[in-house]
Amino acid sequence: MPILQPEPSIFPDDLLARGAEDNMERRWWAVYAKARQEKALARDLFAQQIPFYLPLVPRTSSSRGRRIESLLPLFKGYLFILAREEERIETLRTNRVSRLIAVDAAETLRRELWQVQQLIARKAPLVVEARLAPGRRIRVKSGAFMGIEGVVEEQRSGYRLIVEVSFLQQSVSVELDDAQLEPIE
Repeated sequence: MPILQPEPSIFPDDLLARGAEDNMERRWWAVYAKARQEKALARDLFAQQIPFYLPLVPRTSSSRGRRIESLLPLFKGYLFILAREEERIETLRTNRVSRLIAVDAAETLRRELWQVQQLIARKAPLVVEARLAPGRRIRVKSGAFMGIEGVVEEQRSGYRLIVEVSFLQQSVSVELDDAQLEPIE
């Protein structure tokens, strides 16, 4: 059981569901936070009402014989903001940012982050993949992950669906049965 209550990892709740037409005056930015500052930065952004997404996943560790559950950033060091110019400057003023990276393919990033959010919401055991794996693009046609698209990778134990966040050149993966998968033409 976590010691602290979960904090918001997304603001507003429908941030990733909105299309580009809803955010004409805002721009997506990948924020690379200073070491171990992702959650504190998310708290600051929430307090200032700046739209952000920090993908968090549960991790269990043990210390002195006790199990400790915590929520850790999925992409170490990164969170994402959808900000106007003045909000971007306020983000920099938090003194928790190492660098800001402008996103050119905003709609692609929004869609990929939405897919990652869906995997996290379904409590999938995610593994961060350091590089994008070569393979065929597929779509999950049934089950809890229906509609999620990615690249399939074959392994001894079965198949893994790899969902890319191409902007970061990273991805997450989850094991699936090949009967759930269909190729995208």
